[in-house]
Amino acid sequence: MEQGYKFEEYQETANWLQARTKHRPQIAVICGSGLGALADLVTEAEAFDYSSIPHFPRSTVLGHAGRLVFGKLSGLSCVVMQGRFHMYEGYSLSKVTFPVRVFRLLGVHTLVVTNAAGGVNPAFETGDVMLIRDHINLPGFSGQNPLSGFNDSRFGERFPAMSNAYDRELRERAHKVWLQMKEKRPLQEGTYIMVPGPNYDTIAESHVLRLLGADAVGMSTVPEVLVARHSGLRVFGFSLITDMVIMDYESQATTNHEEVLEAARQASKKLQTLVCTLLGSLSEPGEGR
Repeated sequence: MEQGYKFEEYQETANWLQARTKHRPQIAVICGSGLGALADLVTEAEAFDYSSIPHFPRSTVLGHAGRLVFGKLSGLSCVVMQGRFHMYEGYSLSKVTFPVRVFRLLGVHTLVVTNAAGGVNPAFETGDVMLIRDHINLPGFSGQNPLSGFNDSRFGERFPAMSNAYDRELRERAHKVWLQMKEKRPLQEGTYIMVPGPNYDTIAESHVLRLLGADAVGMSTVPEVLVARHSGLRVFGFSLITDMVIMDYESQATTNHEEVLEAARQASKKLQTLVCTLLGSLSEPGEGR
């Protein structure tokens, strides 16, 4: 079993970043495929390529810029990941989740996770936004969990609860923001299931995912949430439904990454409004944590 990083390595990265930016982030945002445009809204921005940051992995996927952007969003000091890391890139889960513990050492108290996902719930449509209420860690069923191995109590306890992984208050706020935005489609809410990838699911697999209770499926997010909650961070997450999984053997449709990126591009404005308005509500008097 891989032993992962030592506490001192997380601390070295945090110290390196703190020595090079004036910002002290409260909020961290991890941008999924095609969703990195959110970082363009950061003011007083200071950006670092992943390749320059000690111990940071490299993002190799189209649609992931591979930069860490510090600055302000809606009046809050933030750090935004333009691109994340995945199991299917060949990275261990300790590498996939490495930034989350660095964020904790930087003083972050809330993590926002975003992803592009396939719609499993037949009531969904391409372009819908789904708040993540819960998740199913499918790789975890086979023992692939970023919390496996030595537990460093400086980050969290051995057996963290996950029944409250996604913050209820933030989800309620998001629904209010969505109503104010007057979008035609409702803001969805449901369960995200993680598969390891990199292939898209077969029709039979898609039916199994639905039977398991999934509303959306993707290849990321869950490991980061596990480590965030282990570290005591509050978590808010949403999926952009960029395609509907194929359930019909008579269908001639296929899923490809370019279409996923295009769907994310088309939805970028409403996603930016949702996140920025939600974060803005956290900067109101009495709302800090």
